[in-house]
Amino acid sequence: MNPVDLSLYLVTDNSDDVEKFLNTIEEAIKGGTTVVQIREKTAETLDFYNLALKVKEITTKYNVPLIINDRVDVALAIDADGVHVGQSDMPCDITRKLIGEDKILGVSAATVEEAKKAQKDGADYIGTGAVFPTQTKSDAPSLTIEELKEVVESIDIPVVAIGGITLENACELKDTGISGLSVVSAIMSSENPKKSSQELLKIFNSY
Repeated sequence: MNPVDLSLYLVTDNSDDVEKFLNTIEEAIKGGTTVVQIREKTAETLDFYNLALKVKEITTKYNVPLIINDRVDVALAIDADGVHVGQSDMPCDITRKLIGEDKILGVSAATVEEAKKAQKDGADYIGTGAVFPTQTKSDAPSLTIEELKEVVESIDIPVVAIGGITLENACELKDTGISGLSVVSAIMSSENPKKSSQELLKIFNSY
C-alpha cells in the first residue's frame, strides 16, 4: 500500500441532509482535507451503500482516499480505498484478510498495547483519542497529550489524533509526533468547511 497523506482526516457525522452533507465534504477537500472517512453508525445497509457511492464520486474526482468506518461489507461493495475499525468491531487481522493487502486499514487505539497489537495485526495507521472532550462520540476513551506521545513513540506506523480537535486547541498537539489531525465537528459543523480545512491544515503544517 502506498503511503497516505493523513494530515487532515475528516470523519463525517449525521447525513440527514444529503445535499448539504456532500457539499460539506467537497468544500472540505477543496480546502485541503486529505482523507475522508464515512461514519454511519445507525444507517441501514442500503442507505449507507448509496451514500458511500455518492461520496466516492467526490473523493475520486479529487483523488482523495475514502475510508469506510466499521463496515467491511460496504467498503468492499463500493471498492473504497480502505476501512477503519474500532476495538469492538471486526478484529484487525481478520479485516486485513477480508480487504486484502492493497487497501488502507486504520484502527482506533487508546493505549500503547492496543496500538502495538494493531500494528502487528496489519494496521496501516492508528487513530488515537479522544485528545480533547468530544460530543460526537460520548463513549470515546480520553487520553492526555503525554499518553498520545507514548502511543506515537511505541509504534512505527502513523498516528492521527482525534476527539474534540478545533481551530482553538489544535496547536496544543504540536511536538506529539502525530501524522495528522482527525476532525468531525470542526469541519462538518462549520459554516465554511473549505476555510476551516485550510486553517486546520495550516496549523498542522506549522508543527
